[in-house]
Amino acid sequence: MACVHYKFASKLNFAIATFDGRHISLGDLKKQIMGTEKLKAAKCDLQITNAQTKEEYTDDNALIPKNVSVIVRRIPIGAVKSTSKADAIRRTEPVMGTSTVNDDSSASLFLAQLTKTANLAEANASEEDKIKAMMSQSGHAYGPVN
Repeated sequence: MACVHYKFASKLNFAIATFDGRHISLGDLKKQIMGTEKLKAAKCDLQITNAQTKEEYTDDNALIPKNVSVIVRRIPIGAVKSTSKADAIRRTEPVMGTSTVNDDSSASLFLAQLTKTANLAEANASEEDKIKAMMSQSGHAYGPVN
């Protein structure tokens, strides 16, 4: 019997998912974890990350080798799992020849949402956006209303 050790990010101890063979598909691992933990598939999805390499498994057909430790996070259905550096650059830098009015308003709207985020370290944004949000958050206590 082969196994994958998994734990939720908020828990301390690992649990074990057992299977036959040398690897298990991501979709099968998610189903097994959801069944074991009594989670409803309609309410959330699972984000699986390798505990040692920090590699996030995104394709349901991805094969996870036996005896690997993974970190599991529950995410809302339809949430963006991850963005590449190219997506972050596209979000912060306007493309040549395009109007920047819509880009600036969407960027400021994104920054306003990011400013309300409690944990910026785990936010799904570029490092520059996180720094801008942190600077904005740190100045709120000294605003004119206070």
